[in-house]
Amino acid sequence: MNASIFSFIFSMWVLMLVGGGLLVLLIAPLTGLGAGSTINSIIKVVIALVLIFFWVLILTKLKNWIFQKQIKS
Repeated sequence: MNASIFSFIFSMWVLMLVGGGLLVLLIAPLTGLGAGSTINSIIKVVIALVLIFFWVLILTKLKNWIFQKQIKS
């Protein structure tokens, strides 16, 4: 049981680090996406929210897979 919880926490940390790296290295330096700084900010927020949605979806699927496997055994 402990190994499955630790693997879930490890994967959660990996996703957070990858997501933070993507946002800092790729999304934050983007300029010239729209007419002004407000449009750039809105586009960056939308990209960040989409990434957050995907990370939550991935973690939910991973959690269900890990704990369903544990319930069956």
